Amino acid sequence: MSLFTYEVLFIIYTITMEAHEIDYEIIGEEMQYVEIELDPQEGVIAEAGSFMMMEEGIRMDTIFGDGSQKDNSVMGRIFGAGKRLLTGESLFMTAFYNDVLGKKKVSFASPYPGKIIPIDLAAIGGKFICQKDAFLCAAKGVSVGIEFSKKLGRGLFGGEGFIMQKLEGDGIAFVHAGGTTLKKELVPGEKLKVDTGCIIGFDHTVDYDIEFVGGIKNTIFGGEGLFFATLSGPGTVYIQSLPFSRLANRVLALAPSGGGKSRGEGSILGGLGDLLDGDNGF
Repeated sequence: MSLFTYEVLFIIYTITMEAHEIDYEIIGEEMQYVEIELDPQEGVIAEAGSFMMMEEGIRMDTIFGDGSQKDNSVMGRIFGAGKRLLTGESLFMTAFYNDVLGKKKVSFASPYPGKIIPIDLAAIGGKFICQKDAFLCAAKGVSVGIEFSKKLGRGLFGGEGFIMQKLEGDGIAFVHAGGTTLKKELVPGEKLKVDTGCIIGFDHTVDYDIEFVGGIKNTIFGGEGLFFATLSGPGTVYIQSLPFSRLANRVLALAPSGGGKSRGEGSILGGLGDLLDGDNGF
């Protein structure tokens, strides 16, 4: 291969590779954080509230929009910010840049017990669809947008509303999930039925739809909701065992309503135990 051919390939590579190439390490078991190593002039974007720590020499910058900077015009930035607003996120994101010579590290923490999952967008066709609260951080250049449902039933009954989040680009993105996570490869035509809240995300090649549980007893007494999601291959899907909404509901159910003790869990007396305990003014 000639020197000219190598130069052409290098130019093509530098043009097509838009996201920064970052090195990382995921640390911890249940309450994980990701430590990202940035070379000079490299950057990473993150959701507000996920920052944990950074070394001296890293500059923090608040950016308006989705962080990809594909369209730097005023209207382009407004459109990028509007996409984030539709997913319930802030209009702004935070970017971290290494402005000095030598490698520097910045870390981002998971918001609740679970796992941090790295997604190499270049390896899966440049697009990943996930729950709107799953995104944690990504290499600078990755676009964080919205994925509209093309099916009415999926939008109305999907559990996450009409819109999911879409990560696009050729860099590495990190998503967070609750509890234990499962990565499952679906072959063409293979279907998986999942609770809507237990979906972390999936490749853009996976077809996602909503099905009615069916049956009078299941509908009225099942306690699992009226709908579940069906994921059809080919592609990779990620499942979580403890969605944050389920964890929050359990905590709220056990929280005392009047600022006193909880509901006497672990005792067969329950509320009667509180009465005998002298906490009701007797």
